[in-house]
Amino acid sequence: MTFPGLEGFLISTGVVALAEIGDKTQLLALVLAAKYRKPVPIILGILVATLANHFVAGWVGAWVASMVGPELMRWILGVSFIAMGLWILVPDKIDDEEATAGPRFGVFLTTLFAFFVVEIGDKTQIATVALAARYEPLVAVVAGTTLGMMLANVPAVLLGDAAARKLPMKLVHGIAAAIFVVLGLLVLLGVDQLA
Repeated sequence: MTFPGLEGFLISTGVVALAEIGDKTQLLALVLAAKYRKPVPIILGILVATLANHFVAGWVGAWVASMVGPELMRWILGVSFIAMGLWILVPDKIDDEEATAGPRFGVFLTTLFAFFVVEIGDKTQIATVALAARYEPLVAVVAGTTLGMMLANVPAVLLGDAAARKLPMKLVHGIAAAIFVVLGLLVLLGVDQLA
């Protein structure tokens, strides 16, 4: 028995979880956790911001897929996945201005706003666009990318900076980059199913 969208959900979850490790939104989660020490509103803010941001990104990806022919879409996706793989190898940093956003509206709203804004144009948002253009249904992709973000960011919020420093960042980024490159090559070669 197969579940519709399971492949897209699982790939989206894994790829985004790996891509998010060391990403600037994960760094933002660490900063917010250290500054406010209120994990529940921070986690909820990350969840709501990610759902909103990735739904819009997924919708854009699905729309693009419906507007171009399958051959052009294959090339766009293949090149996009390979480019994402290479982009993941570029380390992120967080701007001081983003890290020191004050809690004018409480920790939840500060986190919600900061995450939504910082995620615009970020690697994981662009990955969501590409994944939604490649896999259906949209809800499975958005659920997967959101779960991937939460898998990477909730431990960052709960365990803080100490845990993040112990992860082998180059290895994690290398694995995520390799997955994107392999996905890109499979798409370019016309392989429709990974299983």
